Amino acid sequence: MLPLKDITVVSLEQAVAAPFATRQLADLGARVIKIERPDGGDFARGYDTTVKGLSSYFVWLNRSKQSLTLDLKKAGGADVLARLVERADVFVQNLAPGAADRLGTTPADLCARHPRLIVCTVSGYGSSGPYAAKKAYDLLVQSEVGLISITGTEAHPVKAGISVADIAAGMYAYAGILTALLARASTGRGAVIDVSLFDALGEWMQPAAYYTGYGGSPPPRSGADHASIAPYGPFRAADGEEVYLGVQNAREWKNLCAEVLQRPELADDERFATNSARVRNRDALRDAIESAFAGLSAAHIIDRLESARIAYARMNSVEQYLAHPQLAGRRRDIGSPAGLLVALVPPVRMSGVEPVMGDVPALGQHTDQVLGELGIDHDTIVRWRTEGVV
Repeated sequence: MLPLKDITVVSLEQAVAAPFATRQLADLGARVIKIERPDGGDFARGYDTTVKGLSSYFVWLNRSKQSLTLDLKKAGGADVLARLVERADVFVQNLAPGAADRLGTTPADLCARHPRLIVCTVSGYGSSGPYAAKKAYDLLVQSEVGLISITGTEAHPVKAGISVADIAAGMYAYAGILTALLARASTGRGAVIDVSLFDALGEWMQPAAYYTGYGGSPPPRSGADHASIAPYGPFRAADGEEVYLGVQNAREWKNLCAEVLQRPELADDERFATNSARVRNRDALRDAIESAFAGLSAAHIIDRLESARIAYARMNSVEQYLAHPQLAGRRRDIGSPAGLLVALVPPVRMSGVEPVMGDVPALGQHTDQVLGELGIDHDTIVRWRTEGVV
């Protein structure tokens, strides 16, 4: 059973945030018709060529979708879009500010014509406010919400290594669409969903915002250490490897001291007796832990941590992650214009549901099929292709 098998999504999408939302819908069985420009398509197709000549981002975000090329500035293209939306359950767009107005795809226009339609707009800063008309990309939003200011080392702020603003917005858009579909089942009416990268990542910044607003200063940049919990981060073993510890409460701290460090007296040392004290005395804490680790290899430390049931990890490279034993059984082959590729199943596993895991589409691969379903004849499609409409 595919929960969204009867749902059709039409998406004017590019880059990361909106495609991430619609890929989740496609995984659950929704038919996602991705509208792309005839002259190159979604610009994420050109981000890199590392996946057998394909873009790593595009492969990740666009499996199981149908690609329709369409120039919406031309009369034929605009008419096709209107006819597609008329048949759709969900319409998603993450166009540049002002583009929806020019195309006649504002939420108000669409909902007036199609009361059951769910319209989801993903933007940089939302539909209102002084930044509404600004373009926004992941790095810029990380900067604006203050994430970069608290990430990195004391000397060097850094951005997150993945597109966290885009991913956050995509997940909120996905959740919003599912909620609207559930509500429509009862009310019979669609909804307007407005998600911005700024609001999505701003939500994730709230612990830091509370810490700063009520504490008087922001969480310090602390590298791989946690800014407000200790010990929580990397510690060096005798063989030069680092073991990452995660101690969350007093019981775990006492167990770490007694069973792993084999220095039970540290648990009641006034410098380390509480988490707040350990954070204040972070350098002394590190010296004490690494002194206890000085004669132990990482493997020996891990044995002790396992016995004491203390949370830990090694810092894997991406290559090591790809070989991680926890990924066993979670890979599927998917098709693409470059041949078979390997993809991971979605992180939410639902009983009785096998995600679609369909092919990554070539640009315009489904154009003839989709137009044919609308009753557009072959000769018109040929002519439109010559004219650049599709």
